[in-house]
Amino acid sequence: MDIQQLYDGAIDFIWNVGPNLILALVVLIIGFWIIKLISKGTDKTLDKAKIEESLKRFLLSLINIALKALLLISVASMLGVATTSFVAVLGAAGLAVGLSLQGSLSNFAGGVLIILFKPFKVGDVIDAAGHIGSVHSIQVFNTILKTPDNKTIIIPNGSLSNGSITNYTMEDHRRVDMTFGIGYGDDIKKTKAVLQSLIKADKRIFTDPEPMVVVSELGDSSVNFAVRVWTKTSDYWGVFFDMQEKVKLEFDKEGISIPFPQRDVHMYQQS
Repeated sequence: MDIQQLYDGAIDFIWNVGPNLILALVVLIIGFWIIKLISKGTDKTLDKAKIEESLKRFLLSLINIALKALLLISVASMLGVATTSFVAVLGAAGLAVGLSLQGSLSNFAGGVLIILFKPFKVGDVIDAAGHIGSVHSIQVFNTILKTPDNKTIIIPNGSLSNGSITNYTMEDHRRVDMTFGIGYGDDIKKTKAVLQSLIKADKRIFTDPEPMVVVSELGDSSVNFAVRVWTKTSDYWGVFFDMQEKVKLEFDKEGISIPFPQRDVHMYQQS
């Protein structure tokens, strides 16, 4: 009798639950197949958008987990499992995790914004968050800079995306600003001609925009010339340093003085 009851109960269970179970399995199989297609399509889209590799993997994992969670909840509801409490628990857990990871989420959001809007790219020289360096890599949570003396600086993307950024190498051309002072007794026109000849002799300096050599200031002890020339960004420091040396050598050759601070000491002898 007990066996008969168990048998009848099993038949009733299969009859009542069986169709839903088969439908749930079909939905589960088809759902995983669709999620796989969505992941592949998203991967191709992110590749076309040239999204940074670490961010791409993170986004794909996030999309994959979210879709699978929704699929499993849907399948569970088809089997008659109460999912309302389960969803509420997931929501509360998500809120708790979000509150505890505010800083990390801020850095993640900053990394997404940096990668999407591209205020700089790998190889650019930037001044940001109080540091100057070449961008070595852009990660999901941090950006890594290399300084000229080969120090590694790790900057959280949250503070980086919310602050001002100076990108020195985004443009192909840059203006080199220099100041040279001469004594009040020196010839201004001669000095101007010397500076213009040095500029003309340097093939790295563009003729358009036209170089500018003007008297910018009558200082306390010198007449200051402002020299502004345009060159390729890659030649910026080469032009700047070479001009400093060439101007000094040419001024010495032409007898043009470069004033420098001096101090006169007077000694008094008391009898």
